[in-house]
Amino acid sequence: MGYFDAASSAPLHPVARQALQASLDEGWADPARLYREGRRARLLLDAAREAAADAVGCRPDELVFTPSGTRAVHSGVAGVLAGRRRVGRHLIVSAVEHSSVLHAADAHEGAGGTVTQVAVDRAGAVGVQAYAEAFRPDSALACLQSANHEVGTEQPVAEVAAVCQEAGVPLLVDAAQSLGWGRVEGAWSVLAGSAHKWGGPSGVGLLVVRKGVRFAAQGPADERESGRAAGFENIPAIVAAAASLRAVQAEAAQEAVRLRELTERIRARVPELVPDVEVVGDPVRRLPGIVTFSCLYVDGEALLHELDRAGFSVSSGSSCTSSTLTPSHVLKAMGVLSEGNVRVSLPFGTAAEDVERFLEVLPGAVTAVREKLGAPVAETVVRDDVLVVDSLGKRCPIPVIELAKVIGDVPVGGLVRVLSDDEAARLDIPAWCEMRGQEYVGEEPAERGTAYMVRRVS
Repeated sequence: MGYFDAASSAPLHPVARQALQASLDEGWADPARLYREGRRARLLLDAAREAAADAVGCRPDELVFTPSGTRAVHSGVAGVLAGRRRVGRHLIVSAVEHSSVLHAADAHEGAGGTVTQVAVDRAGAVGVQAYAEAFRPDSALACLQSANHEVGTEQPVAEVAAVCQEAGVPLLVDAAQSLGWGRVEGAWSVLAGSAHKWGGPSGVGLLVVRKGVRFAAQGPADERESGRAAGFENIPAIVAAAASLRAVQAEAAQEAVRLRELTERIRARVPELVPDVEVVGDPVRRLPGIVTFSCLYVDGEALLHELDRAGFSVSSGSSCTSSTLTPSHVLKAMGVLSEGNVRVSLPFGTAAEDVERFLEVLPGAVTAVREKLGAPVAETVVRDDVLVVDSLGKRCPIPVIELAKVIGDVPVGGLVRVLSDDEAARLDIPAWCEMRGQEYVGEEPAERGTAYMVRRVS
């Protein structure tokens, strides 16, 4: 099996499949009714809530089930902000949060609130002190993911939760990527998760609001799920989600050792097998099953198609795979190479043989894409002792390829001026300079697009 995109959606766990099938006959009735069928459905729902609460590490009456992890995030953010509106309307998020959190922040800002984005380092991790410095008297909520969905970097949740607690600001944790590996440590206040990330069925999320946290559910009132998640509960799916969460957590310690060894193998061997590659994300504090790397001079979408034809399903944060042709906000915040980006996220049970086959296939796939791109002849001129590369109208990685082809044409200490109107160049050219030992001088306005200045060092 070459499905290496578990961070997007994990395959349905066998326990989830069994629980789903078993509960279809008992969990179809309205759990709010007092007749026999309703009582049976209520027993299943209550048992699932207790199982999920035990896995999360909270009280059953603190946990509700939502129609998705995204809905859990949106409801959690909106509910806490509304509940603490007398304190203020300031929201704190990290720059690498999942889009569900950032979209909620955009909506809050659009409604008149204020948002502070906390920057991350090159490994994708936030600084605890940076969160502490973001607090204001009107801070109502802080958000921090437990682990990053694109590069696997684990965040210092417990430490950030401690400074939030000291400041009297609740912390919402998006635990979608990490919950299958175990509980989130620390004094967090609100937590969101998504079943399809840990091998449960899609369409089930969970939202935990600790006792004592001011929370005002938004939207029309509904009697379901303590008023925090409107609509009829999908009890068979909820039962399957809770059962699979307990199952994967029980397997997590042993599976983490095995998958970490496999991802370490990928991290070590990809740079040996493929030239001009940057492995991104924290090398130590990261989820066991995720490894991400970027390849110079590669179209990310073309590389994904090559790997798909070879039988491997992976994902990418490359600008080339997006309809907007802009880099992933995560890679951009980290300041790492975005072109030719590949995220490998191994599901539970991945065979070592499949990883070895991937490592055999990858070099040929990268070479094929690079050959198809063809290293186009750069249109260059010399102006005032500066070599000008006109890459206007060309999408990354073409501007970087053209830069690489001409850097040797200038003397050491000489400048190359790359003209580009592709937003990805703002990230990829500095990243190329760092990888190749050249000096990125900066950017300056041009008649069209932007001019990126590079000084030849070696």
